[in-house]
Amino acid sequence: MSVVKDLLFPRRCPVCGDIVQPERALICPSCIPKLSPVRQPACRKCGKEVFAEHVEYCQDCSRHRRTFDSGAALLNYNETARTSMAAIKYKNKREYLDFYAEAMNHRFGKLAASWCPDVLVPVPVHPSRRRSRGFNQAEELAKRLSVHWEIPVDSALLIRSKKTAPQRDLSAAERLNNLQEAFVLQPSRQDGPIPGCVILIDDIYTTGSTIEACARILKQAGVQKIHFLTICIGGGR
Repeated sequence: MSVVKDLLFPRRCPVCGDIVQPERALICPSCIPKLSPVRQPACRKCGKEVFAEHVEYCQDCSRHRRTFDSGAALLNYNETARTSMAAIKYKNKREYLDFYAEAMNHRFGKLAASWCPDVLVPVPVHPSRRRSRGFNQAEELAKRLSVHWEIPVDSALLIRSKKTAPQRDLSAAERLNNLQEAFVLQPSRQDGPIPGCVILIDDIYTTGSTIEACARILKQAGVQKIHFLTICIGGGR
């Protein structure tokens, strides 16, 4: 059955969009150098690249108190990554997440295990956006990571109750203000058991406003440890 599927719907490369060669690969080998893996040294809080070994925190994390404990990202958000992430969200290229989940498993499997998480919590999208796209890319990524790590996904813990304005052209302070009251704990979970440690999953981390807004709600609910993992992070060296 998989052979027939491969013939009818050959896998496309998450970078160039062409049919992947060699067969059964998740990305064209020639496209790998176009991606920019996050390298050390990196911020001890958000995982963003910093300029020197003696620098513990990036500028954003130095200026702003973080509710989450720590996080990491696979790639710097360069033009190649930007195009790939947009194709996932707006052109329904969910198959690209197979490659990114595989790469995150290879890079962060041991790190995720060291955090001893109870659940993976995808950053929710507003119901109207979910209807228009047909899916939540963070949830799709979390499901794939769950298969690798055998950590359950809790997609119902957080909900996005407020449709916010686009974040692209806002400052860090404006982004966080834009997200005020955008996320809430699922009402049915308010009196139920709350996980002790969660890993928030999202596709892109820029200023950290979205992860911070989610972390604040989780912390208020009683979650003790909050980490995050994303495919991309902006603002590296």
